[in-house]
Amino acid sequence: MSNISYEVRDQVAHVRLNRPEKHNGLTLDMLDDLAAAADRAAKDRSLRAVIISGEGDSFCSGLDFASAGKEQGRIMRMLVPKKTSAANNFQNAGWAWRNVPVPVIAVITGHCYGGGLQIALAADFRYASSDADLSILEAKWGLIPDMSLSASIAQLTSIDVAKRLTMTGEMFNAEQALDWGLVSGVSDDPFADADALIEQIKQRSPDAVAASKALFENTWYNGSRLSFPVEQTLQVRLLRGKNHTIARNAGLKKEKPSFGERQI
Repeated sequence: MSNISYEVRDQVAHVRLNRPEKHNGLTLDMLDDLAAAADRAAKDRSLRAVIISGEGDSFCSGLDFASAGKEQGRIMRMLVPKKTSAANNFQNAGWAWRNVPVPVIAVITGHCYGGGLQIALAADFRYASSDADLSILEAKWGLIPDMSLSASIAQLTSIDVAKRLTMTGEMFNAEQALDWGLVSGVSDDPFADADALIEQIKQRSPDAVAASKALFENTWYNGSRLSFPVEQTLQVRLLRGKNHTIARNAGLKKEKPSFGERQI
């Protein structure tokens, strides 16, 4: 992972795009590394959260066409969906984070364009700096966003906003992104906002948090006939788990719970 760093501190995985001299423009290797980092986080039962951010001045300026353009054959191979998923390698760089059973928070600073925005939208939460600027920049290149945005943006904003931003590629600031529902919060210190949310979540059972994420990932587009069985199955698993017992006993005794590792 030469252009991605992965460090765990206090049960939080810090994943950082690490090409600051290129505003963290994405290479094909970085896309594969992001998916690998998501897989690593998903297997770590001690984790309570993930923060994705960028080194230097920007979160991510999008795909580095100068770099990727040298590997046309590899691009075509990466466009083929995986046998185990509907996603291809481009889409998996963002959407793989939806399969990580802990909250994933993108901290957006500086530029957040194209593929970078698609990675951020695939996170569970997004906190942006006051001076961040964003764009679905694929329109500039005569393309559409193809790194999972069609699924993520549908959960966040209205179809007319999604169409407008995709058709025009216009730049918009963090406050406008907040108004459209594309970010969760805007401040001068988005890392502090991410840390504050994580501290809140850490007070809850890691199994309940994982089940909450799974609940919505598996029901958001479904009606009650498909959603209710998911609710039922997840709740039964929680009721049988040790962390539910810990949470229940701590609540009755009005004590701070000390949870074990995630079991879901």
